[in-house]
Amino acid sequence: MSNLITIKDIARALNISVSTVSRALRDTYDVSRETKNRVKAMAITLRYKPNFNAMGLANGKTHNIGIIIPFITNYYFSTVITGIQEAAYNNGYNIILYVTNDSSDRELAITRDLSIASLDGLLVSTCCNNGDHFTELIEKGMPVVFFDRVIQDIEASKVMQDDYNGAFEATDHLAKKGYTKIAHIAGPNGQPFTENRLQGYLDALKRNCLPIKKEWIIHSGFSQECGEQDTLKLLRDKKNRPNAIFAVNDRKAVGATLALKTRRIRIGQDFGIIGFTNDPISSLLSPTISTIAEPAFDIGYTSCELLLKHINKKQTPVQEIILPGILIERQSTQRA
Repeated sequence: MSNLITIKDIARALNISVSTVSRALRDTYDVSRETKNRVKAMAITLRYKPNFNAMGLANGKTHNIGIIIPFITNYYFSTVITGIQEAAYNNGYNIILYVTNDSSDRELAITRDLSIASLDGLLVSTCCNNGDHFTELIEKGMPVVFFDRVIQDIEASKVMQDDYNGAFEATDHLAKKGYTKIAHIAGPNGQPFTENRLQGYLDALKRNCLPIKKEWIIHSGFSQECGEQDTLKLLRDKKNRPNAIFAVNDRKAVGATLALKTRRIRIGQDFGIIGFTNDPISSLLSPTISTIAEPAFDIGYTSCELLLKHINKKQTPVQEIILPGILIERQSTQRA
């Protein structure tokens, strides 16, 4: 037999009507503050938990939020999810994860098979350059908010870290430390945040009157292995090789560190490295890796709160929110 507490139990305990309890829990205007406080206190005493399925039938909401994300094993995205979960929990929502493993085909399949009726809204960090599949969802009435990896051409709210200024600051930091030949191991072509970080790197080189060489800019994936392979390519030409690297993320910076160690190149003293994210591994390696810390938790929390605004008020205007990063200097850019 079920021991689930319902609003009928609260009403019986307080000797008031079920409808009054319902309105009090929904904080409607026609119930006094005293009654609302009594109802909420009794709900806590009885350990009442709202039945979101029943609420969904009543108000047309499922209290489910979908999240399309490239990875969950990645430190950055796991922290973003923590922020999303915190905001969702505080507002009585559940989250449902859809992981693409950075595959555009899988992302398309997920959106094609998505049950709109089972979700109130969708948070997206995309791996696609084209957003027609999301435009279709938006046109069907699905509230969508992009975070981190966004598609600029879509008319939807977006929450991002400041990729351009973070990249500019990282490259400028290398220049101020005396590194004069700075390469960039970048992410895949076409991703807006890849392009923004590339532009920040290029503008910082111009500001410091340092050389820009196409062969010192390598586009590839985001993994440690990609960072290692990119760095080995840069080291092949001994007469024209860089003496510092700005990596698009910390995983690639770790790969660069390993590649330099295999060549017995002194990191910090002879060759500078800086990443982007502040993944915990960057502070555990020897030498430790300088980085731009991203506000991952805040990006998740802010994007979820913004999505809830779109869910609860359909006329909420589209917003673009950019959160700043913080430079963290470690041993990989400290010259003797």
